[in-house]
Amino acid sequence: MSLAPILREHVAAGFSGIWIESHEHEDALTDLARLCHQEHWALATWDIDRGMSLAAAGEETESQVHDPVAAVRSAKALASPESASLLVLPNFHRFLQSAEVVQALWHAVHDGRRDRTFIVILSPVAQIPVELERQFVVLEHSLPGRDEIEQIARGVATENGELPENGDLDPVLDAAAGLTRLEAENAVSLSLVREGRVTPETIWSLKTQALKRSGLLTLQRGEESFGDLGGLNPLKRFCTQALRPRPDKSTVRPRGIMLLGVPGTGKSAFAKALGREVSRPTLVMDVGSLMGSLVGQTEANVRQALRTVDAMAPCILFIDEIEKALAGASSSGTTDSGVSARLFGSLLTWLSDHDSDVFVICTSNDVRKLPPEFTRAERFDAVVFLDLPSTAEKQAIWKLYLDRYGLEAEQAKPPDRDWTGAEIQSCCRLAALLDVPLSDAAQNVVPVAVTAAESVERLRKWASGRCLSANEGGIYQSSSAAAKPKRRVSREPSNN
Repeated sequence: MSLAPILREHVAAGFSGIWIESHEHEDALTDLARLCHQEHWALATWDIDRGMSLAAAGEETESQVHDPVAAVRSAKALASPESASLLVLPNFHRFLQSAEVVQALWHAVHDGRRDRTFIVILSPVAQIPVELERQFVVLEHSLPGRDEIEQIARGVATENGELPENGDLDPVLDAAAGLTRLEAENAVSLSLVREGRVTPETIWSLKTQALKRSGLLTLQRGEESFGDLGGLNPLKRFCTQALRPRPDKSTVRPRGIMLLGVPGTGKSAFAKALGREVSRPTLVMDVGSLMGSLVGQTEANVRQALRTVDAMAPCILFIDEIEKALAGASSSGTTDSGVSARLFGSLLTWLSDHDSDVFVICTSNDVRKLPPEFTRAERFDAVVFLDLPSTAEKQAIWKLYLDRYGLEAEQAKPPDRDWTGAEIQSCCRLAALLDVPLSDAAQNVVPVAVTAAESVERLRKWASGRCLSANEGGIYQSSSAAAKPKRRVSREPSNN
């Protein structure tokens, strides 16, 4: 639902304190002005630079009111017995560290229920002082959907030949999903200047910059593919089947997978390659970057990041080594005032409730550090264990990296019984770097299955019978975790 209908409902219901979380104030103000004109409501706006601006009878008057307290108190003068009156305060969260401003707002919102005057704060973040938390309702000014982005593209590209010849705008709309209205308009304009027509490549480049500026998400658009990843065929089949195109527009959507495994077995490489295979953008979320130093900043960052992810659907969300970011959630109340617990709760709720076409891939090297509710059913489609590659998989991995680094395929390979794919790659890279045979390069490689043998064994025992196998399919069974045959003791004492 767009902003105007939601605001109309809340004004009709008498919510005199309305906080609109928006990164596009000009578009929000345009929607508000149009709504007030339709409903015959009075509209005034105030900001620290331009002062008070009052729209009435198609005209706009300004007054030099630069005191935020005076601006809030002026809401009472807008009251009219015939209709509602709205005072819009863009970026007013900057003044809420003042006790005088907070108290003035409290009185204005309280009196607004009687006078039908409504305080509307436009802000990119919902940082509401505790004194006002129960006085304001928070509304969201959503990012534009595909239909609105298409209107923007057609409004900018008006000449013949500027739009795709086949009329298929889906690649352009996929590229622009998650951008603001201004960003989408700028991206289309830059594409016209650079290419002479609207192309998704230019829009993708601008989107990458926009995500990088936010610091919350990064866009992974590398050249990795399943052809660069030896083995893991059951896992590849599972994900490509789950993400296959559905022409019937089925409402059954995949949720994602949790990849658990030995370090170096290809968890991160698989997540990055999957996006290219299924033609979806891969968003990488660094949970640590969501942590903010200000009160409420972490929660705002989480909401903003997840809104962006939802807006960019269909896509893949990749969260690497999630156990390190969420390991402190259980003790969060005594270590960080509950910030980690609230972040974890927001992520859990979104994993269960989101209805956008987002496929989530989380990786972990030690699932025991995660709270048990994180891996329950319906948060992920499967929890998959990646063990050391089999002999056949290692042969495919050796061939892959020998070709990549230009090494002779016929040369003798070192013993690789406990090696992961990352260690095979390291051996090949060192052989090419040092210009030595593989057997000599292997002297510089110590496998993680040796350096962390106890941890790897504990991980295998935990996964046995609890996870799917990425290497062989079906339920993973660790040979070392199998029960040892017990000695049979005869009931006849003389036989023992």
